[in-house]
Amino acid sequence: MPSPLEHSLALRKIIHVDMDAFFAAVEQRDRPELRGLPVIVGGDPNGRGVVATCSYEARRFGIRSAMSAARARSLCPQAIFVRPRMDAYREVSRQVMTILRSYTALVEPLSLDEAFLDVTAATTDGTLAVEIAREILDRIHRETGLTASAGVSYNKLLAKLASDWRKPHGLFVIPPERGLAFLAPLPVGKLHGVGPATVKKLSAMGVETVLDLRNLSLEFLVTHFGKSGGWFYDVARAIDERPVQPSRQRKSVGTERTFSKNLEDRSVMRTTLQEMAAQVAARLQALNLAGHTVNIKARFPDFTTVTRAYTATEGIGSVDAIAALLPELLDRAVPKSASVRLLGITVSSLVDVLEASQVAHQLCLLDEILNPR
Repeated sequence: MPSPLEHSLALRKIIHVDMDAFFAAVEQRDRPELRGLPVIVGGDPNGRGVVATCSYEARRFGIRSAMSAARARSLCPQAIFVRPRMDAYREVSRQVMTILRSYTALVEPLSLDEAFLDVTAATTDGTLAVEIAREILDRIHRETGLTASAGVSYNKLLAKLASDWRKPHGLFVIPPERGLAFLAPLPVGKLHGVGPATVKKLSAMGVETVLDLRNLSLEFLVTHFGKSGGWFYDVARAIDERPVQPSRQRKSVGTERTFSKNLEDRSVMRTTLQEMAAQVAARLQALNLAGHTVNIKARFPDFTTVTRAYTATEGIGSVDAIAALLPELLDRAVPKSASVRLLGITVSSLVDVLEASQVAHQLCLLDEILNPR
């Protein structure tokens, strides 16, 4: 098997660019009176709202994305809550993505505020990837008034980890010869694809760091984790061959959460689903998508899995629209006395919001022509 360094000798140059506290930063840019204050962008703290993102001043109080707004207020009573302005964020995102695409066509947006770039071709003339990354950060700051952070490495796994290393407004490089050493002391939960439930299972095996994981054989990992075991084996060795994909036909948007202990409290199930609905809605809005089908997934302690779905004729994309369907879907999926080890939400049958609105407008005009009032 080729070593991680041999894998790297294909000399891919990957940059991950991540805007710093994006929604909150836009609000602080546009409203100078908010600068230096704990700003939370999200829902109503007096209702069932959740945090979309928050400024670095708010993060010092332990506030994080997807936390309930009520909990965030209890942690930081002086926080200023701001409702999201998705049109403003999308406009800034378009500016940022235009900057990124001026360096390479191989840009893979992950959301409004982050993207991978493969700049391998742009470095064939001797230009260094780190020079491109530094220029990108300078241009973003100069042209938008906002800051971003960037990570540079030879694959997506390491580039994304690097972009988080010196936030905010930081730049960090992980060269091929440093990949293994960089990963070794990190908690396994830092690896892409290793969630809380897997972290707990690995911890029970005495595996806490990436180096611990690296010491396990491929056979052992596949035996205990199935297909995912092969991925864990590779990423522990800094191997990630996923390409940067400029365009992907997305079929669904969703998230799921596996609990370290079986969840029995119905109110906690509802709160958890509400948090996940906010995550899914934010992702849909970032991608300018809506869906016709909302699906809830539940897995029980015996690993039995059920799904229940609701399909609407009109597109569903807002957190309120998704959340309104969850109580009934939860009741259909999970008996009152049952506990669950996993819950998930997926929105599928996706449509472009702009295209959908144009079709709806055309149908409305057609209806007026055929059925004049």
